[in-house]
Amino acid sequence: MIKIRVIRWLSCQVGLMLMFCFNVNATLTSLEVTTDKGKIEGHYDQAQGVYQFKGVPYAKPPTGELRWRPPVAMDAWQGVKPTKEFAARPMQIPIFGDMNFRSPDVSEDSLYLNIWSADLTPKRPQPVLVYFHGGGFIAGDGSEPRYDGSSMAQNDVVTVTVNYRLGVFGFMAHSELSAESSYHGSGNYGFLDQVAALRWVKKNIASFGGDPQRITIAGESAGSMSVSALMISPLSKDLISSVIGQSGSIVGSGFSSQTLEMAEQKGEDLLTTLRVKSIADLRKLSASELLQKTAEHDLIWYKPNIDNYFFPDAPLTLLQQGHLAKVPVLAGVNSEEGGANQVLGDKIASVENYHKAVKQLYPKYFKQILALYPASNKESVLDSAQALASDRFLSYGTWVWTEYVQRHSDQSVYSYLYTHPRPQLTSNFSDMQPALAGGLVEKSKDSPAQPSSRGAVHSAEIEYVMGNLASNNVFAWNDDDYAISATFQGYFIRFIKTGDPNSSEFPAWPKFEDNKRLVIGTTITQESMSLLRKRYTLMAKINGFELGEG
Repeated sequence: MIKIRVIRWLSCQVGLMLMFCFNVNATLTSLEVTTDKGKIEGHYDQAQGVYQFKGVPYAKPPTGELRWRPPVAMDAWQGVKPTKEFAARPMQIPIFGDMNFRSPDVSEDSLYLNIWSADLTPKRPQPVLVYFHGGGFIAGDGSEPRYDGSSMAQNDVVTVTVNYRLGVFGFMAHSELSAESSYHGSGNYGFLDQVAALRWVKKNIASFGGDPQRITIAGESAGSMSVSALMISPLSKDLISSVIGQSGSIVGSGFSSQTLEMAEQKGEDLLTTLRVKSIADLRKLSASELLQKTAEHDLIWYKPNIDNYFFPDAPLTLLQQGHLAKVPVLAGVNSEEGGANQVLGDKIASVENYHKAVKQLYPKYFKQILALYPASNKESVLDSAQALASDRFLSYGTWVWTEYVQRHSDQSVYSYLYTHPRPQLTSNFSDMQPALAGGLVEKSKDSPAQPSSRGAVHSAEIEYVMGNLASNNVFAWNDDDYAISATFQGYFIRFIKTGDPNSSEFPAWPKFEDNKRLVIGTTITQESMSLLRKRYTLMAKINGFELGEG
């Protein structure tokens, strides 16, 4: 039964599972939607032509006794819950210079999502994009302007961004926590939050004009690691229809999962360092006090683990055995995920210094590495060192993930390399310089100037694919940037809608099985992945397993 609620003298319209009212003179229009737990009130942005619901709770606040426990579903509520403002972001310290939040503050009460839709009652339900933010599992949230869903919604894609627990709150494991859980494991709470969010979307997105049978999950960096994990976890692999990964996977990187025992020991080490006797005592610390103490002791990084629940086995093993969602996958990397200086250190770019650096990194395999990442002059040193640094960081792991998906799925897999450098900084940011993860820091006499970008740095593609260049006033975007964005986003939209990025509008995108990937920049080309396959076969061997034939 639908009840109409008249707000002052507003004109009202009624649709399936929702009621919205508007003031014809207002830019923002209040409206209500009924979810499985109760009514929420968002608004319609007339300028954008998009309905927006911000700070929608998908689980109870993970505070008190719910800290370090799997998310618990919300209780039903009476009345109407306002969802017009972004909720607080998960507990985190400021660490990455490219993050710009619209959320008001940090809080342990942070399990919320945001929804953008251009049509709440479409003739045909719209495909859904659920986007998970990056940030190394220690930072970020769904309010960042670069993830804004308005542009995607204007292209008939219902878009959702999700907050999930981070750092010590999201990934710490401990033997006491494992003992109190029904599955005898702990950690991975951030992943379990993501599963809860997907279940919420599956159950409720039809009320926002979305199709629960067409849910694409996507993310960048830690968000890409997350979607690669979600597609192999038995808890979530049946909730999705396609996957987009941008620069990262749960295998082959510094964030590859560890054993439960290793994670529990790190949790025990934390208690020892903080001089806390038990998990019960640790739960008594306020969220801000716990965050501060872990930061003071440089204990902010926590890896996922094989918890016997989200991961019943090692992620690489699950991939190798084909335990994954058999859905279309589009995944790729940027050309400068890592800079040449991450191999060369503070040494000048000479062949001699490059060879020494490689030998130090790979004393047993340096000859094979140099054969596949060759250098004969300064420019080729910079090229090969950059390629090696990028592979060591995220590019290798992303490729390994897509390689195993392609082997075990009858669905199409697509790969890309994004190469376009960001433009110059605007005059308002002339006192800044590039920093970690594509961010910026203030120039300082005490710190050496960073080398100019020689390609697309880590995270540079986000605003392009989401159609949000205008949200970032740091860079002087030009016609090339907007043209690239239209093409890159167009590929993504087509993939979200059909499982295939190809259309008559853009150059053809080859399939992974054809041993080719799309190179996206000011021009669009295809390139063979034969050299990549040789490089990554060697890296797999260095990492202790045989990649074998595709």
